Amino acid sequence: MLYWLAMIRTDKWILRPSRVEIDLDALAVNVRELKQIVGDDVTLMAVVKANGYGHGAVAVSRVALRNGADYLGVSSMVEALELRDAGIAAPILVLSYTPVALVGDAVRQGITLTLYDFALAEAYNRLAAQMGRRLNVHIKVDTGMGRLGVVNGAAVAFVEAVATLPHLELEGIYTHFSVADERSAYTDEQAENFRRILYDLKTAGYAFHYYHAANSAATLASSDNHFNMVRVGLAMYGLSPSKTVAVPPTFRPVMSWKTVIAQVKTLPAGHPVGYGNTYRTQSEERIAIIPVGYADGLRRAPQTWRHVLVHGQPAPLVGRVSMEKTAISVSHIADVAIGDEVVLLGKQGQAYITAEQIGAWLGTINYEVVTSILPRVWRQS
Repeated sequence: MLYWLAMIRTDKWILRPSRVEIDLDALAVNVRELKQIVGDDVTLMAVVKANGYGHGAVAVSRVALRNGADYLGVSSMVEALELRDAGIAAPILVLSYTPVALVGDAVRQGITLTLYDFALAEAYNRLAAQMGRRLNVHIKVDTGMGRLGVVNGAAVAFVEAVATLPHLELEGIYTHFSVADERSAYTDEQAENFRRILYDLKTAGYAFHYYHAANSAATLASSDNHFNMVRVGLAMYGLSPSKTVAVPPTFRPVMSWKTVIAQVKTLPAGHPVGYGNTYRTQSEERIAIIPVGYADGLRRAPQTWRHVLVHGQPAPLVGRVSMEKTAISVSHIADVAIGDEVVLLGKQGQAYITAEQIGAWLGTINYEVVTSILPRVWRQS
């Protein structure tokens, strides 16, 4: 059956027969559930960095804000400006480094920046002063991850110094947990370090509007570390941080990845398939070609997908993944024809391929699976 020809056709789909489907209804359900988990006294930041974890930042942001999120988190000014250009007016925090050259855009667009270095603070303040405006900032403290942030013991002195800069508004302070997905005692240690810093700052007379530490894993694991804001990315998309910390069963995955059969052929025993002749048919075998490859995000090496779904059944990949084509074995599946739907990620019939399953095949995590599907694959929501 020419599955896709029976659907409403669009130019993008005709030109490139591979697409990522984004279930915004599922996203809305997940966000509402997350808001119930954290309660009304805790601000829910929807993290939409990396193009909304590959789901489409603009569409995801709009749905998240309608269903309980009040703040957005991104990784760069480019991502923040994309949201502003789309007419999204909600508060946005850039969770990483922002070059001084882009501070003017942050001031003009009301975008909040992360601060962890005093030389940057002085430069940010100087530019805001030239514009006669104030720039909102959140201080990031490294409580033990060893990544971006003011080192633990210097946090109070850093805040004291930044507080002398009149054109910086100290809106928030935050940290990040390194092993929250493992329910480790180290998370408790980091949280205690953060609480000690907050106590010392309060004693010194400094207060912030937002205090935050919890990512998806910490948000789901316990309310102890919610403070008054949580930053939720992965769970919002219906994906579990780990086997130890899983999303509730009511959460639904938001992303599917589909393509179609481009050709079906019968090859004799001993026939090579793909570059390098790394696979040869053991007997007469029906091989189907799908128009997807590593240029789309279907990893070539060292591991790749073990199978895709055709007619609700697993069809194993054979031979090497090419740039834009991949071969699959369909000898065991009846009536496979050009145009039939192929699922690389998601549900078909009663069968599923999950991001967690793909991550296990690839030796990686579900985060990487969904963010590695390239932008050239059309997102439909």
